[in-house]
Amino acid sequence: MASKLLVDNSWNEFFTFEQKQEYFPELLNNIKKEYQTHRCFPKWDNIFQVFSLISLDKVKVIILGQDPYHQPNQAHGLAFSVLPKVPLPPSLRNIFQELKDDLGVDNGENGYLIDWAKQGVFLLNTALTVRYNNANSHSIYNWHIFTDNVLRYLNEKRENLVFILWGNNARLKKQLIDQNKHLIIESPHPSFFSANRGFFGSKPFSRTNDWLIKTGQEPINWKLSQDYLN
Repeated sequence: MASKLLVDNSWNEFFTFEQKQEYFPELLNNIKKEYQTHRCFPKWDNIFQVFSLISLDKVKVIILGQDPYHQPNQAHGLAFSVLPKVPLPPSLRNIFQELKDDLGVDNGENGYLIDWAKQGVFLLNTALTVRYNNANSHSIYNWHIFTDNVLRYLNEKRENLVFILWGNNARLKKQLIDQNKHLIIESPHPSFFSANRGFFGSKPFSRTNDWLIKTGQEPINWKLSQDYLN
């Protein structure tokens, strides 16, 4: 396992500070033990993938989920995303259904959300790791402190961001965000169990782009390239 965190240089200030906090070494040690004794996802080098793909100044939208997919060949460090040619999990299928209903964008069976990340969509989970076949299993560790601090940092350092909070775990983070500086879009989780309780019809994608345009930013092109399926 690599000891150096694989993140973009723009996040160095944040990670340098976190590494000095008592919780962070303890968190990493616990996660290392999990990876050594159990099958966990995503791959170790992909845990902080979202921080390596998107520099701090390029973040426009934060989509906050619960924790990574817990089945093989799915999670790769971006919340809700799966690797190319992997069947869509139910949550992502519901996200795509809402996107189609909202903006008429049909992404078919490509669940690799790298194109969103490249445009500044920060796909973050409240826990960045999970044990195989055991959803929310790593929430017992201090990932919540880490992700709370990420949100506080983004809230402080940036303006006119969109925070999309899906599900109860994510919606609890609302108190960390200054609504005078940023837009919050919240709804039930897009999972099979809760999508019909208010996720469908919440129109997060058009509302996000309306805000970005209003604040002088480029809207997100939510259409994904199909090249990854070839």
